[in-house]
Amino acid sequence: MPEATGLMAHNWGFAIFLLGVIGLCAFMLGVSSLLGSKAWGRSKNEPFESGMLPTGGARLRLSAKFYLVAMLFVIFDIEALFLFAWSVSVRESGWTGFVEALIFIAILLAGLVYLFRVGALDWAPEARRKRQAKLKQ
Repeated sequence: MPEATGLMAHNWGFAIFLLGVIGLCAFMLGVSSLLGSKAWGRSKNEPFESGMLPTGGARLRLSAKFYLVAMLFVIFDIEALFLFAWSVSVRESGWTGFVEALIFIAILLAGLVYLFRVGALDWAPEARRKRQAKLKQ
């Protein structure tokens, strides 16, 4: 029976914490709406960041290569995270863990080779690539 009491006390503590968080958020939103300025104007509605007035439009078209590099960074960052966790527990995992880590690295290396072959890592302009292809022949 003491286990159920401990669990109930834990749940009540969590419920009080959630109520406190919701109350704090409601308080901050309410105070900011009461004390905030209600004036509207052209300069009031302009974005202002780091003391610089905005120039140009916010809708810039970026190349898909930027997003590809971001995805590659995330993938290999996660790889480093997994390998760090593996290196911490290498003695407990033994040879099985070593083989699993090698398989993990091989799969990611195959993905990197695929991306290189497809040209996803090639940032050179088309003219430079054609020139280099002619020089290789």
